[in-house]
Amino acid sequence: MTEQLKGSASTREEDWDIVIKPSKGSAPDLGLVWRYRDLVWMFFMRDFTTFYKQTVLGPVWYIIQPSLTAMTYYIVFGKIANLSTDGLPPFLFYMSGTIIWSYFSVCLANNSDVFSKNANLFGKVYFPKLVVPLSVAMSGLVAFAIQFLLLLTVAVGMKIAAPDLALNYRFLFMTPLLLLYIAVLGIGAGLVVSALTVRFRDLVYAVGFMTQLWMYATPIVYPFSQIPERYHWFFYINPMTTPVQTFRWALLDAPALPASLCLANLAVTVAIATCGLMLFARAEATAMDTV
Repeated sequence: MTEQLKGSASTREEDWDIVIKPSKGSAPDLGLVWRYRDLVWMFFMRDFTTFYKQTVLGPVWYIIQPSLTAMTYYIVFGKIANLSTDGLPPFLFYMSGTIIWSYFSVCLANNSDVFSKNANLFGKVYFPKLVVPLSVAMSGLVAFAIQFLLLLTVAVGMKIAAPDLALNYRFLFMTPLLLLYIAVLGIGAGLVVSALTVRFRDLVYAVGFMTQLWMYATPIVYPFSQIPERYHWFFYINPMTTPVQTFRWALLDAPALPASLCLANLAVTVAIATCGLMLFARAEATAMDTV
């Protein structure tokens, strides 16, 4: 009788399609995340529709925000401060930096409180929690696509009005690579903050302030060529230097960055992403007990 019970129990265990095991806390199971890719798409659609469900202008805000921001930078930094733009049209210079930074800030800010924002959902249903940060990065791509089309429209219009304006087609293959780079960096940095906020809630309030400081430490409103050489070391460890300057180089033929700086930024991005995944995996095991 006992042997029959043991046999039936083992048979029932083998019949399960998915077996949930305790997390070892070392690294997330990326294969499991891939199996839940339909859930990533569902969260993406939820975030997109929820955000604009009760808005009047809807996606038009994606056009208004970078336009007003670029115009403000043009007046303050271009006209009043009289900062150089490497010979590029000021409005294109500021808008190109703005839309690149906006995508990064969305990935960082919206992933910095994953556990607290989704505590009710995480406590009721099991799924890989890394699904949520990935859906956030996908949602940010919609805003970037609209803003990028606006930038291209303005650039083509200026090209028609001033044929001497240099426009390149490098952006066709460079932009997807830069977006992947920014998504990895933004998600990684957001996961670091999200894992730490499980124990240190004050970090949530510091994210906006630190993001603003990070932006001014990145060549958004000033070109890299205007940075004194003695400060170049700082931009070697600032991983957002490469995507901003490379995007301007790919589209507007701005001066390219040294290869050593790009490699250094890439190494920092990989380190941040790896650290974020490891911390997130550790926090995932106990987050629902402390949030």
